[in-house]
Amino acid sequence: MTPVRITAVSKALPQYSRTTEDIIPFVDLWLSNQEERFRRKVVKIFEGAGVDKRYGIMDIDEVFHATSFEEKNAIYVREVKKLGSKVLRNALQKADWQADSLDYIITVSCTGIMIPSLDAYLINELHLKQDVVRLPVTEMGCAAGVSGLIYAANFLKNNPGKRAAIVAVESPTATFQLNDYSMANMVSAAIFGDGAACVLLSSEQGGQGPKIIGEEMYHFQDATHLMGFDLTNAGLKMILDPAVPEVIASHFPEIVHPFLEKHGSNIEKVDHLVFHPGGRKIVQTVEDLFGKLGKNIDETRAVLQEYGNMSSCTVLYVLERFMDQAIETGEQGLILSFGPGFSAQRVLIEW
Repeated sequence: MTPVRITAVSKALPQYSRTTEDIIPFVDLWLSNQEERFRRKVVKIFEGAGVDKRYGIMDIDEVFHATSFEEKNAIYVREVKKLGSKVLRNALQKADWQADSLDYIITVSCTGIMIPSLDAYLINELHLKQDVVRLPVTEMGCAAGVSGLIYAANFLKNNPGKRAAIVAVESPTATFQLNDYSMANMVSAAIFGDGAACVLLSSEQGGQGPKIIGEEMYHFQDATHLMGFDLTNAGLKMILDPAVPEVIASHFPEIVHPFLEKHGSNIEKVDHLVFHPGGRKIVQTVEDLFGKLGKNIDETRAVLQEYGNMSSCTVLYVLERFMDQAIETGEQGLILSFGPGFSAQRVLIEW
Protein backbone atom coordinates (compact mmCIF):
# COMPACT_ATOMS: atom_id res chain seq x y z
CA MET A 1 0.00 0.00 0.00
CA THR A 2 1.28 3.49 -0.89
CA PRO A 3 1.91 5.41 2.34
CA VAL A 4 0.16 8.69 3.10
CA ARG A 5 2.74 11.47 3.31
CA ILE A 6 2.73 15.04 4.63
CA THR A 7 3.96 16.98 1.60
CA ALA A 8 3.98 20.59 2.85
CA VAL A 9 2.93 22.79 5.77
CA SER A 10 2.53 26.57 5.60
CA LYS A 11 1.22 29.39 7.75
CA ALA A 12 -0.34 32.84 7.25
CA LEU A 13 -0.69 35.61 9.81
CA PRO A 14 -3.27 38.40 10.16
CA GLN A 15 -2.16 41.99 9.55
CA TYR A 16 -2.27 43.23 13.16
CA SER A 17 0.13 42.25 15.93
CA ARG A 18 1.07 43.42 19.44
CA THR A 19 3.54 42.37 22.08
CA THR A 20 2.17 41.44 25.50
CA GLU A 21 3.97 44.49 26.87
CA ASP A 22 1.93 46.69 24.50
CA ILE A 23 -1.35 44.96 25.43
CA ILE A 24 -1.08 45.34 29.24
CA PRO A 25 -1.97 49.10 29.28
CA PHE A 26 -5.19 48.25 27.38
CA VAL A 27 -5.95 45.50 29.91
CA ASP A 28 -5.38 47.99 32.77
CA LEU A 29 -7.79 50.44 31.17
CA TRP A 30 -10.37 47.72 30.47
CA LEU A 31 -10.29 46.61 34.13
CA SER A 32 -10.14 50.14 35.61
CA ASN A 33 -13.55 49.69 37.30
CA GLN A 34 -12.52 46.39 38.90
CA GLU A 35 -10.80 45.91 42.27
CA GLU A 36 -7.09 46.76 42.28
CA ARG A 37 -6.18 43.26 43.54
CA PHE A 38 -8.11 41.60 40.70
CA ARG A 39 -6.50 43.93 38.15
CA ARG A 40 -3.01 43.10 39.40
CA LYS A 41 -3.82 39.38 39.26
CA VAL A 42 -4.95 39.60 35.62
CA VAL A 43 -1.84 41.58 34.60
CA LYS A 44 0.27 38.86 36.25
CA ILE A 45 -1.62 36.22 34.21
CA PHE A 46 -0.70 38.11 31.01
CA GLU A 47 2.92 38.53 32.11
CA GLY A 48 3.29 34.86 33.07
CA ALA A 49 1.45 33.33 30.09
CA GLY A 50 4.62 32.54 28.12
CA VAL A 51 3.33 34.59 25.15
CA ASP A 52 5.52 37.48 23.98
CA LYS A 53 3.51 38.44 20.90
CA ARG A 54 0.23 37.60 19.19
CA TYR A 55 -1.49 38.43 15.92
CA GLY A 56 -5.09 39.50 15.36
CA ILE A 57 -7.65 39.96 12.60
CA MET A 58 -8.60 43.30 14.17
CA ASP A 59 -6.59 46.08 15.76
CA ILE A 60 -6.44 46.19 19.54
CA ASP A 61 -8.76 49.24 19.71
CA GLU A 62 -11.44 47.16 17.96
CA VAL A 63 -10.84 44.21 20.31
CA PHE A 64 -11.50 46.39 23.38
CA HIS A 65 -14.49 48.11 21.77
CA ALA A 66 -17.96 46.86 22.73
CA THR A 67 -19.11 45.51 19.37
CA SER A 68 -21.97 43.07 18.96
CA PHE A 69 -21.60 39.38 18.16
CA GLU A 70 -22.92 40.14 14.67
CA GLU A 71 -20.24 42.80 14.03
CA LYS A 72 -17.37 40.66 15.35
CA ASN A 73 -18.54 37.62 13.41
CA ALA A 74 -18.74 39.70 10.21
CA ILE A 75 -15.05 40.65 10.68
CA TYR A 76 -14.27 36.97 11.34
CA VAL A 77 -15.99 35.86 8.10
CA ARG A 78 -14.28 38.55 6.02
CA GLU A 79 -10.79 37.88 7.41
CA VAL A 80 -11.04 34.07 7.52
CA LYS A 81 -11.73 34.05 3.76
CA LYS A 82 -8.62 36.17 3.14
CA LEU A 83 -6.36 34.13 5.44
CA GLY A 84 -7.71 30.80 4.17
CA SER A 85 -6.98 31.74 0.53
CA LYS A 86 -3.54 33.07 1.42
CA VAL A 87 -2.43 30.04 3.45
CA LEU A 88 -3.69 27.51 0.88
CA ARG A 89 -1.86 29.37 -1.90
CA ASN A 90 1.31 29.42 0.23
CA ALA A 91 1.15 25.65 0.74
CA LEU A 92 0.40 24.87 -2.93
CA GLN A 93 3.37 27.00 -3.94
CA LYS A 94 5.62 25.16 -1.43
CA ALA A 95 4.55 21.78 -2.84
CA ASP A 96 4.50 22.98 -6.46
CA TRP A 97 0.91 21.72 -6.81
CA GLN A 98 -1.91 23.20 -8.86
CA ALA A 99 -5.08 24.09 -6.94
CA ASP A 100 -7.23 21.93 -9.24
CA SER A 101 -5.12 18.85 -8.39
CA LEU A 102 -6.69 18.64 -4.89
CA ASP A 103 -9.16 15.79 -4.38
CA TYR A 104 -10.17 16.55 -0.79
CA ILE A 105 -10.34 19.77 1.22
CA ILE A 106 -10.89 19.97 4.97
CA THR A 107 -11.44 23.36 6.59
CA VAL A 108 -11.07 23.79 10.33
CA SER A 109 -12.34 26.61 12.57
CA CYS A 110 -14.27 26.97 15.82
CA THR A 111 -13.99 30.71 16.58
CA GLY A 112 -16.80 32.04 14.39
CA ILE A 113 -19.84 30.95 12.43
CA MET A 114 -20.21 30.90 8.65
CA ILE A 115 -22.50 28.95 6.34
CA PRO A 116 -21.45 28.08 3.64
CA SER A 117 -18.23 27.05 5.37
CA LEU A 118 -14.80 28.34 4.33
CA ASP A 119 -14.13 25.46 1.90
CA ALA A 120 -16.97 26.61 -0.38
CA TYR A 121 -15.31 30.03 -0.79
CA LEU A 122 -11.89 28.45 -1.36
CA ILE A 123 -13.33 26.28 -4.16
CA ASN A 124 -14.45 29.45 -5.96
CA GLU A 125 -11.46 31.63 -5.09
CA LEU A 126 -8.74 29.15 -6.11
CA HIS A 127 -10.79 27.33 -8.81
CA LEU A 128 -10.64 23.89 -7.22
CA LYS A 129 -12.19 21.11 -9.29
CA GLN A 130 -15.96 20.72 -9.17
CA ASP A 131 -15.90 17.19 -7.73
CA VAL A 132 -13.50 17.99 -4.86
CA VAL A 133 -14.69 16.34 -1.62
CA ARG A 134 -15.14 18.89 1.17
CA LEU A 135 -15.36 18.53 4.93
CA PRO A 136 -15.74 21.43 7.37
CA VAL A 137 -14.64 20.66 10.95
CA THR A 138 -16.22 23.23 13.23
CA GLU A 139 -16.63 22.17 16.85
CA MET A 140 -13.45 20.37 17.92
CA GLY A 141 -11.48 23.37 19.18
CA CYS A 142 -7.71 23.14 19.67
CA ALA A 143 -7.64 19.44 18.72
CA ALA A 144 -9.17 19.99 15.28
CA GLY A 145 -5.95 20.55 13.32
CA VAL A 146 -4.87 17.01 14.20
CA SER A 147 -8.46 15.77 13.69
CA GLY A 148 -8.12 17.11 10.14
CA LEU A 149 -4.88 15.14 9.70
CA ILE A 150 -6.68 11.98 10.88
CA TYR A 151 -9.62 12.48 8.48
CA ALA A 152 -7.29 13.25 5.56
CA ALA A 153 -5.08 10.23 6.33
CA ASN A 154 -8.10 7.90 6.37
CA PHE A 155 -9.44 9.31 3.09
CA LEU A 156 -6.05 8.98 1.38
CA LYS A 157 -5.37 5.45 2.72
CA ASN A 158 -8.58 4.33 1.04
CA ASN A 159 -7.94 6.37 -2.12
CA PRO A 160 -4.42 5.85 -3.52
CA GLY A 161 -2.98 8.47 -5.86
CA LYS A 162 -4.96 11.36 -4.35
CA ARG A 163 -4.18 14.74 -2.74
CA ALA A 164 -5.71 16.48 0.28
CA ALA A 165 -5.49 19.90 1.94
CA ILE A 166 -6.31 20.85 5.52
CA VAL A 167 -6.88 24.59 6.00
CA ALA A 168 -7.18 25.75 9.63
CA VAL A 169 -8.06 29.39 10.32
CA GLU A 170 -8.81 30.65 13.82
CA SER A 171 -9.58 33.98 15.47
CA PRO A 172 -9.93 33.63 19.26
CA THR A 173 -9.76 37.47 19.22
CA ALA A 174 -13.27 37.46 17.71
CA THR A 175 -14.54 35.52 20.76
CA PHE A 176 -13.12 37.92 23.40
CA GLN A 177 -15.89 39.00 25.79
CA LEU A 178 -15.61 42.58 27.04
CA ASN A 179 -18.17 42.17 29.85
CA ASP A 180 -17.03 38.78 31.08
CA TYR A 181 -14.73 39.08 34.10
CA SER A 182 -14.45 35.34 34.71
CA MET A 183 -11.02 33.72 35.07
CA ALA A 184 -11.71 31.64 31.93
CA ASN A 185 -12.02 34.86 29.88
CA MET A 186 -8.93 36.37 31.50
CA VAL A 187 -6.76 33.31 30.90
CA SER A 188 -7.97 32.86 27.31
CA ALA A 189 -7.33 36.56 26.57
CA ALA A 190 -3.79 36.12 27.92
CA ILE A 191 -2.87 33.02 25.91
CA PHE A 192 -4.78 33.12 22.62
CA GLY A 193 -3.93 34.72 19.26
CA ASP A 194 -5.13 34.46 15.64
CA GLY A 195 -3.57 32.60 12.72
CA ALA A 196 -3.94 30.23 9.79
CA ALA A 197 -2.16 27.03 8.76
CA CYS A 198 -2.38 24.60 5.85
CA VAL A 199 -1.17 21.01 5.49
CA LEU A 200 -0.99 19.17 2.16
CA LEU A 201 -0.99 15.36 2.14
CA SER A 202 -0.71 12.78 -0.64
CA SER A 203 -1.18 9.06 -1.29
CA GLU A 204 0.69 9.20 -4.60
CA GLN A 205 3.57 6.92 -5.59
CA GLY A 206 6.96 8.55 -4.97
CA GLY A 207 5.51 11.22 -2.65
CA GLN A 208 7.80 13.42 -0.56
CA GLY A 209 7.70 14.16 3.17
CA PRO A 210 7.20 12.16 6.37
CA LYS A 211 4.78 9.24 6.14
CA ILE A 212 1.89 8.68 8.54
CA ILE A 213 2.43 5.44 10.48
CA GLY A 214 -0.74 5.62 12.57
CA GLU A 215 -3.46 7.97 13.79
CA GLU A 216 -6.00 7.73 16.57
CA MET A 217 -8.33 9.71 18.81
CA TYR A 218 -8.62 9.29 22.58
CA HIS A 219 -11.79 10.44 24.35
CA PHE A 220 -11.86 11.22 28.07
CA GLN A 221 -14.99 9.97 29.82
CA ASP A 222 -17.40 12.50 31.39
CA ALA A 223 -15.15 15.49 30.69
CA THR A 224 -17.33 17.68 28.45
CA HIS A 225 -17.26 20.42 31.10
CA LEU A 226 -13.50 21.01 30.82
CA MET A 227 -13.34 23.15 27.69
CA GLY A 228 -15.55 24.74 25.03
CA PHE A 229 -17.78 27.71 24.31
CA ASP A 230 -21.20 28.79 25.52
CA LEU A 231 -23.10 30.55 22.75
CA THR A 232 -24.48 33.75 24.36
CA ASN A 233 -26.12 36.87 22.92
CA ALA A 234 -22.70 38.55 23.20
CA GLY A 235 -20.95 35.76 21.26
CA LEU A 236 -18.87 32.67 22.04
CA LYS A 237 -18.05 32.67 25.75
CA MET A 238 -14.98 30.63 26.76
CA ILE A 239 -15.24 27.60 29.06
CA LEU A 240 -11.81 26.67 30.41
CA ASP A 241 -11.53 24.55 33.55
CA PRO A 242 -8.33 25.15 35.59
CA ALA A 243 -8.09 21.36 36.09
CA VAL A 244 -7.19 20.76 32.39
CA PRO A 245 -3.37 20.36 32.84
CA GLU A 246 -3.88 18.02 35.81
CA VAL A 247 -6.45 15.89 33.92
CA ILE A 248 -4.14 15.65 30.89
CA ALA A 249 -1.24 14.57 33.14
CA SER A 250 -3.33 11.82 34.75
CA HIS A 251 -4.25 10.37 31.32
CA PHE A 252 -0.85 10.78 29.66
CA PRO A 253 0.42 7.20 30.01
CA GLU A 254 -2.80 5.80 28.43
CA ILE A 255 -2.76 8.45 25.68
CA VAL A 256 0.83 7.86 24.58
CA HIS A 257 2.16 4.36 25.33
CA PRO A 258 -0.60 1.99 24.04
CA PHE A 259 -0.90 4.07 20.86
CA LEU A 260 2.83 3.87 20.11
CA GLU A 261 2.93 0.16 20.96
CA LYS A 262 0.02 -0.52 18.59
CA HIS A 263 2.06 0.98 15.74
CA GLY A 264 5.29 -0.87 16.56
CA SER A 265 6.97 2.02 18.32
CA ASN A 266 7.65 3.36 21.81
CA ILE A 267 8.56 6.69 23.39
CA GLU A 268 12.31 5.88 23.17
CA LYS A 269 11.96 5.60 19.36
CA VAL A 270 10.13 8.94 19.06
CA ASP A 271 12.74 11.60 18.26
CA HIS A 272 10.47 14.63 17.83
CA LEU A 273 7.51 15.77 19.94
CA VAL A 274 5.09 17.85 17.85
CA PHE A 275 2.78 19.00 20.64
CA HIS A 276 0.01 21.59 20.75
CA PRO A 277 1.00 24.44 23.11
CA GLY A 278 -2.32 24.85 24.91
CA GLY A 279 -0.81 27.25 27.44
CA ARG A 280 2.20 27.62 29.72
CA LYS A 281 0.85 25.18 32.33
CA ILE A 282 0.14 22.47 29.76
CA VAL A 283 3.60 22.99 28.20
CA GLN A 284 5.13 22.65 31.68
CA THR A 285 3.06 19.52 32.41
CA VAL A 286 4.23 17.85 29.19
CA GLU A 287 7.83 18.90 29.80
CA ASP A 288 7.75 17.42 33.31
CA LEU A 289 6.52 14.12 31.87
CA PHE A 290 8.95 13.88 28.96
CA GLY A 291 12.00 15.76 30.25
CA LYS A 292 13.02 12.72 32.27
CA LEU A 293 13.13 10.71 29.04
CA GLY A 294 15.54 13.17 27.46
CA LYS A 295 12.87 14.64 25.14
CA ASN A 296 12.32 18.35 24.63
CA ILE A 297 9.38 20.43 23.46
CA ASP A 298 11.40 23.52 22.53
CA GLU A 299 9.50 24.06 19.26
CA THR A 300 6.16 23.88 21.09
CA ARG A 301 7.28 26.49 23.61
CA ALA A 302 8.70 28.73 20.87
CA VAL A 303 5.38 28.73 18.95
CA LEU A 304 3.47 29.69 22.12
CA GLN A 305 5.95 32.48 22.78
CA GLU A 306 5.91 33.91 19.24
CA TYR A 307 2.20 33.56 18.37
CA GLY A 308 0.16 32.45 21.40
CA ASN A 309 -2.34 29.60 21.26
CA MET A 310 -4.17 29.87 17.91
CA SER A 311 -6.52 26.99 18.70
CA SER A 312 -6.51 24.33 15.93
CA CYS A 313 -3.71 26.02 13.92
CA THR A 314 -1.09 26.00 16.65
CA VAL A 315 0.17 22.42 16.47
CA LEU A 316 0.45 22.83 12.69
CA TYR A 317 2.83 25.79 13.28
CA VAL A 318 4.92 23.40 15.40
CA LEU A 319 4.76 20.79 12.62
CA GLU A 320 5.93 23.37 10.05
CA ARG A 321 9.05 24.05 12.14
CA PHE A 322 9.95 20.34 12.00
CA MET A 323 9.13 20.12 8.28
CA ASP A 324 11.62 22.96 7.66
CA GLN A 325 14.44 21.07 9.43
CA ALA A 326 16.82 18.52 7.87
CA ILE A 327 15.57 15.43 9.71
CA GLU A 328 17.24 12.03 9.22
CA THR A 329 15.39 9.26 7.38
CA GLY A 330 13.75 6.83 9.81
CA GLU A 331 13.31 9.34 12.64
CA GLN A 332 9.82 9.46 14.16
CA GLY A 333 7.58 12.28 15.36
CA LEU A 334 4.51 12.20 17.60
CA ILE A 335 1.87 14.83 16.81
CA LEU A 336 -0.48 15.44 19.75
CA SER A 337 -3.22 17.94 20.55
CA PHE A 338 -6.03 18.30 23.08
CA GLY A 339 -9.47 19.84 22.76
CA PRO A 340 -13.10 20.00 23.83
CA GLY A 341 -14.84 16.72 24.41
CA PHE A 342 -12.42 16.27 26.21
CA SER A 343 -10.16 14.52 23.72
CA ALA A 344 -6.57 13.90 22.62
CA GLN A 345 -5.71 13.38 18.94
CA ARG A 346 -2.50 11.53 18.00
CA VAL A 347 -0.59 10.97 14.76
CA LEU A 348 2.69 9.07 14.48
CA ILE A 349 4.92 10.08 11.55
CA GLU A 350 8.24 8.86 10.16
CA TRP A 351 10.68 10.71 7.93
